Amino acid sequence: MRIVLLHMPWGAIDVPSLALGILHTAAARAGHQVDVRYANLDFVDWAAEHAGFGADDYQYFSEKSYFQGAGDWAFAGALYGDDDAAGAGASGDVATGDGASDDGAAGYFEYLAANGASEREIALTRATRALAPAFVDRLVGELAADPPDLVGFTTTFQQNTASLAAARLLKQRCPQVRTVFGGANCDGPQGAALHRNFPFLDYVVRGEGEAAFPALLAGGDLAAVPGLCWRDDAGRPTANAMARRPLPPAAILPPRYDGFFERLDASVAAGWVDPKLVLEGSRGCWWGEKHHCTFCGLNGSSMEFRSKPPADFLAELLALAERHQLLDVYVVDNILDMGYFDTVLKSLAELPVDLRLHFEIKANLRRRQFQLLGDSGAAQVQPGIESLSTRVLRIMDKGVTGCQNVRALRDAQSAGVSVTWNYLYGFPGEQEEDYESVIRQLPALHHLDPPTGAGRIAIERFSPYFDRPELGFAITRPAFQYRATYRLPESELNDLAYVFTAPPRGIGGALAERLGAAVDTWLERFPDSRLSYRDADGRVVLVNTRPGYDWRVVELTDPVELAIFRLLDQPRSTAALAARVPGGASEVGPVLERFTELGLLFHDGGAYVQVAVESDNQVLMRMRHRHGPATAARPRTEEVLDAVATG
Repeated sequence: MRIVLLHMPWGAIDVPSLALGILHTAAARAGHQVDVRYANLDFVDWAAEHAGFGADDYQYFSEKSYFQGAGDWAFAGALYGDDDAAGAGASGDVATGDGASDDGAAGYFEYLAANGASEREIALTRATRALAPAFVDRLVGELAADPPDLVGFTTTFQQNTASLAAARLLKQRCPQVRTVFGGANCDGPQGAALHRNFPFLDYVVRGEGEAAFPALLAGGDLAAVPGLCWRDDAGRPTANAMARRPLPPAAILPPRYDGFFERLDASVAAGWVDPKLVLEGSRGCWWGEKHHCTFCGLNGSSMEFRSKPPADFLAELLALAERHQLLDVYVVDNILDMGYFDTVLKSLAELPVDLRLHFEIKANLRRRQFQLLGDSGAAQVQPGIESLSTRVLRIMDKGVTGCQNVRALRDAQSAGVSVTWNYLYGFPGEQEEDYESVIRQLPALHHLDPPTGAGRIAIERFSPYFDRPELGFAITRPAFQYRATYRLPESELNDLAYVFTAPPRGIGGALAERLGAAVDTWLERFPDSRLSYRDADGRVVLVNTRPGYDWRVVELTDPVELAIFRLLDQPRSTAALAARVPGGASEVGPVLERFTELGLLFHDGGAYVQVAVESDNQVLMRMRHRHGPATAARPRTEEVLDAVATG
């Protein structure tokens, strides 16, 4: 069978599609001829030529506007076979509950403006919608010129309408070509809703595709394929039950990325982005199995944590780096397997290869573990910090404290590892003081990695806030962009949507604006802010360049001050300090006051932690942000794998 797998806008343009890379492997092993087409790069070249599209324009749709759905709205006219933007959002429901009205394009543009879109971004959205049908027509024309047997689409984030538009037109022109959808947007009820409402979709694969996709290609009893949506002889849609258990690690296939990097090199996008590899070591979330974070909808219908054996993951990583001669690697695991620290990371630290890795981790790692991340090549980590308030973190069920999160920022920088994170608010039960206290202390943290921004939480499908209304969001409905994009009744949008809206909870708008302004100030001051220390010869020397504090150098030589500073390497309460310092509470109190005035401490939930970074890596870490892509050396794979396999 000849198969084309399509990666439509607005898929990321700096990395290949992991999903299609895995399906390529699965179908090729079953003996099928597979071609992966990166139509997102086709669109970049076409839009750059016809409309002067640039990198920021593409990023607006692929990332910045995700929670407003601008990428899907832009292709909705192509999906419905017209360019009448005013016809979108014909659900007939005027009260949206989120500050916008269902009056077609005008209502959608009002919604974008209310959510921070600039006039230029709104004009870009309008122009792209007008541009999209011609691109889809061209793409489908090329496919129809030599039609394959089957075309598969992966849809994640804002790829739904572009994929639907291409599938609809392809089915019109080539009815014999079978169309298949899969990806995160097809999980659970979403996939069934897509299949049910768009009859030009022959099949939708829900859940993991390594087993289901080859079974579909093999024919036979479709009713036996877990999670598959298909149609009987009368055209009636049927949705098979999802698999009861997730795939074991041995069944998670390595991806094939043949052709992507050559296609990127030939694209105008090659001048916009640095190419990266993408792979996975695990699926699910070991923390979420025990404590599902209340706002998190990741992992969908499959939370159970599974990870590849360390030697297998390391072999896959090194083989991909060697094959494609790239060192920048994005590991998409929702959380790093703790067993990888003394296996994979330790082995990578011993390799003579300058890999630059991205991992998602839990924030309560210890200093040694951050150092191992840095030594292994982890240039960036995402610890899921989300807040610096212990009360709010408990509401989230994060399993960490505010001081532990600050410690993570400090220790990561000490190890030369940068941190990416967002500050979230809007949780039921949070109080103003949870934010007032943090805002007052942020000037002391301006030398640590700032959040990329502050935002009110969205209600995501599969999250506890969506599944358990008793947690505080009793009334939810599909977010406004779904009603503006799809011409479907709300009963169907309830199954198709991933993002939902609800009456806001937690802090009000005025305090949220102050938090946002404080984060913006942090972002502005971070590049020139420094607070570092060196501990040697019986003294601690601190150097400060943070604008909020007017001292440059401070030396700690007093035994009590030295003891307290060193003890506050870990979060501790006043009582815990008093029990360890000669003189007890009478000595501790004045020192904490002095350290607070100097901006050396963060305190929350009855605990304190010192915020100064070890001096060796602070400047180096800032330099690493500016590194471009590197060319891979040949790794010494065999000896490293032998060491990992034998423990």
